[in-house]
Amino acid sequence: MTDSPHPPLSGANLALVTGSLSLAMFMQVLDTTIANVSIPTIAGDLAVSPSQGTWIITSFAASNAIALPLAGWLARRFGEVRLFVMATLLFTTASWLCGLAPNFETLLAARVLQGMAAGPMVPLSQSLLLNNYPEHKRGMALAFWAMTTTVAPVVGPFLGGWITENMSWPWIFYINVPVGMLCSYVTWQLLKKRETATLRLPIDMMGLVLLVIGVGCLQVMLDKGNELDWFGLHRDPGDHRLVDPQRSGGVGTYR
Repeated sequence: MTDSPHPPLSGANLALVTGSLSLAMFMQVLDTTIANVSIPTIAGDLAVSPSQGTWIITSFAASNAIALPLAGWLARRFGEVRLFVMATLLFTTASWLCGLAPNFETLLAARVLQGMAAGPMVPLSQSLLLNNYPEHKRGMALAFWAMTTTVAPVVGPFLGGWITENMSWPWIFYINVPVGMLCSYVTWQLLKKRETATLRLPIDMMGLVLLVIGVGCLQVMLDKGNELDWFGLHRDPGDHRLVDPQRSGGVGTYR
């Protein structure tokens, strides 16, 4: 984050920018957990197994992890305000496509697109807040930003379960549409004349490919490894003991 050449905002404009950026951040973080409790319902409606249904979460997390490191380069190329608004609109469109998905494959593709759009929103929401706050109030701005990242993952499962039970699972994605459109409109109207400087910088394509493969594989390993207990104790097929695969020659306990 660099110091903004524009004077800090104040009054109602500062409150609106804070609310808009915080709400967009809340929406993005909420979607990391809102679908968790709805997986059995979604899997049943789309005729896949519950284990396959977990890819609804994994696909979002993996694409998000891949897009996040590219946020800096994209912000220098297009400008922070423009990139944030485009990412929010793309996230909103992907959410709408998730709700309309007629089959599991389409839902996964929409979730990947949603995760890619969500990646730049995380650092840009923080950067735009700090750039438009007076220096002596930047601690308060970070507090507002941190509140969204703390509360949203807790609210997600509860809200997702309530919507799935009382409405239908597509609405866990449809609720993002009016929120995303409102945040995009308010942010653009207030910050379009406060765009950051842009610069055309080359990108290391080989590094980008390796980044996508490495981060994507790591995220999938962490998600599926936790689900399938790759790092836990497993039973030796030829024995009746629990064996720890990380301890060579270790003796497990009998059951």
